[in-house]
Amino acid sequence: MASLKELKGRINSVKSTQKITKAKQMVAAAKLRKAQSAAEAARPYAERLAKVMGSLATKVSGDGAPKLLAGTGSDQRHLLVLVNTDKGLCGGLNANLVKAAKAQAAQLLGQGKDVSFYLVGKKGRAPIRRDYAKNIAHQFDTSTVRTPGFAEAEQIAAELIQLFEDGKFDVAHLVYPVFKSALAQDPTSVQLIPVPTPETAGADNGAVVEYEPDEEAILAELLPRYVRTRLFGALLEREASEQGASMTAMDNATRNAGELIQKLTIQYNRSRQAAITTELVEIIAGAEAL
Repeated sequence: MASLKELKGRINSVKSTQKITKAKQMVAAAKLRKAQSAAEAARPYAERLAKVMGSLATKVSGDGAPKLLAGTGSDQRHLLVLVNTDKGLCGGLNANLVKAAKAQAAQLLGQGKDVSFYLVGKKGRAPIRRDYAKNIAHQFDTSTVRTPGFAEAEQIAAELIQLFEDGKFDVAHLVYPVFKSALAQDPTSVQLIPVPTPETAGADNGAVVEYEPDEEAILAELLPRYVRTRLFGALLEREASEQGASMTAMDNATRNAGELIQKLTIQYNRSRQAAITTELVEIIAGAEAL
């Protein structure tokens, strides 16, 4: 049985931990509103851009279609762009993302495809390296900036497009969290390169639109922008998901610490009362012996 000194030390230690989790919960709650607003504000632009891309793609086919839209003509080599966080203490967010990426990789490998990973963020590296060490093609570090933004999305997009132009992969999938609420962040996988066709992009083909200059020139400009926008949206969703998951995880940790403090306090009081009772019995027994 633990001594009174040990119990007191454990209580103080848990109280210190509770202060840390409470502080991190408040910081995450303060950052969540801004991150959520940014993620939600980016969604309409990305959706509208996808519709414009779909409308343009219906008018371009054959040799006139850019490579980012037409693809390489093969789907043998797949690249999974996994967007994880750089910090921990955010519940099962990163574990769920890694699980979704591994499941998709296993499915593609089962179909005889070649799979490689492009890892964004630190927390996805170790679990992917354990099972797919030889399949990690590239990594992008976002921990050097406080909040990754459009500049980082441009760098990732430029590197991915260059890899595609160099023939390093045929299809790229973007695996990232979609922020629903502080309690729910859904791992999502979408095709990033080649840019999805109108059927998969959900384009509205009913409107009649004339473009100036021609569709090929507009697509040559919009296709890289679409990739950058997708990646930027994924980074915004990651930030909101991280803060929401962190707030929830730290709230649970704070409550668990409170319950543990209560149990330890009860145990401390009982041990202290037992020690006092034992001392009283010894004093009374000694007095009677005299």
